[in-house]
Amino acid sequence: MDSIQTFAELGLSADILSGLTKKGFVSPTPIQAQTIPLLLNGERDIIGQAQTGTGKTAAFGLPIIERITPGLRKVQAIVLAPTRELANQVCEELDSLKGNRNITILPVYGGQGMATQLKALKQGVDIVVATPGRAIDHLERKTLKLNDVKFVVLDEADEMLNMGFVEDIEHILTHVPEQRRMLLFSATMPGPILKLAQKFMGDFDEVKVATKQQSATTVEQVFYEIYEKDKLRALHRLIETEPEFYALVFCRTRVGADRLAGKLSDIGFDVEALHGDVTQVQRERILAKFKGGHATILVATDVAARGIDINNLSHVINFDMPDSPEAYVHRIGRTGRAGKTGKAISFVAPGEWRKLQLVQQVTKADVKRGRLPWGEEVIELKRNSMKERVFAAAEGETLQEFYDLAADILNSGKPKQLLASLLQLHFGGHLNANAYPEIREPERQGGFKSRHSLERHGGPRPAAGAGRSEKGGYYDHRERPSSNGKFSSKPFFKKKKFA
Repeated sequence: MDSIQTFAELGLSADILSGLTKKGFVSPTPIQAQTIPLLLNGERDIIGQAQTGTGKTAAFGLPIIERITPGLRKVQAIVLAPTRELANQVCEELDSLKGNRNITILPVYGGQGMATQLKALKQGVDIVVATPGRAIDHLERKTLKLNDVKFVVLDEADEMLNMGFVEDIEHILTHVPEQRRMLLFSATMPGPILKLAQKFMGDFDEVKVATKQQSATTVEQVFYEIYEKDKLRALHRLIETEPEFYALVFCRTRVGADRLAGKLSDIGFDVEALHGDVTQVQRERILAKFKGGHATILVATDVAARGIDINNLSHVINFDMPDSPEAYVHRIGRTGRAGKTGKAISFVAPGEWRKLQLVQQVTKADVKRGRLPWGEEVIELKRNSMKERVFAAAEGETLQEFYDLAADILNSGKPKQLLASLLQLHFGGHLNANAYPEIREPERQGGFKSRHSLERHGGPRPAAGAGRSEKGGYYDHRERPSSNGKFSSKPFFKKKKFA
């Protein structure tokens, strides 16, 4: 199917092709090129292995829209998704693909008013996109009838497995006719997923799309090897020095996400946290705030972020390393989209080093080692940023009353002192290198060591708290990790001399 270049070659109807043209779709993605002909022309079930963002929704959605009966107002297809956000996203995408066809599509998930769903189901719908829990609620109420279902789609099956939905899925599948087609899409194929397929699927065709590698060309991938306790300081430093920072930050746990968001908020950043304990109303408010630019940092767990589609992210931060290469690819694929570039940054604590090695082995990604900026570098970058903002503001239109006020102030005879006070009032008094103490890399067997590694690349500078010794090296009174893993604040001497 790799030779297919246009949607017209796939056998889709003229009205569907017209709709795709209006959406700007010209060439099918690999998963679409392989799946659509099988669904349109065959009768076998399908297992598809592909990452999020590869066009899976259109791959199963277009043939289903082609093959169900418009206006029947009976559920002919049900799509099961792990999260509310993904259910909504799939529903919106299917609705945009149906064109002028008389097909009603309904999202069904918890957190949405039950009365609204009951009314829509009573009036009749053709496609239901549901989370497993809410689908079971309606089955038990007998308000969701699946007797006429022709297609069952399990989207992000591995995530539903991770979230403990396998038994729910099996329960739902007992309510659909035996003569139906089942489509299972998953980024990975763990044992329980294959068992589910063996139990509920007949003969199937297998479609597999390789792990996305295009991110390597659009996403710059960097890692910093640091102690767990230094991750917050490292993130703070990067936020201060990156020219643009509109980021999704991944944490392993709900508690960790809340804790990090709270600490970033205390520092003064506009940040929100998203995880499984957040209610649907709160989730919608948080996402609206983040998408609207009123918050520049969203701290989230993997499950909570599943199905969220946010444009123009400049960074993805792996504050905690993910447990699998597939999760890593899924995370960093959130930036560098639609022809734009992005940056993926991973913080690697001593216990996470093997996870990074596995990512590099499986994805063949070029993840470069980064060096966190020194305190003096942070200050210099902040100074330059302040100057650029002031000069940029001067290029814009200034009201006459501010010219008059400036003239009054300058007539006082203290222009430099007044300008310095104005800058401090506007930007705050944070041009102090002592606020950015050195962050050390962990020492590990066969790995890099902070000072020795940096000395081979031009040598370190004496940072805040350090000074020259009479022998031409330097001493440091700050805390440092000793060979036994404990910390010491005793001075120590390095023989490296500065030029």
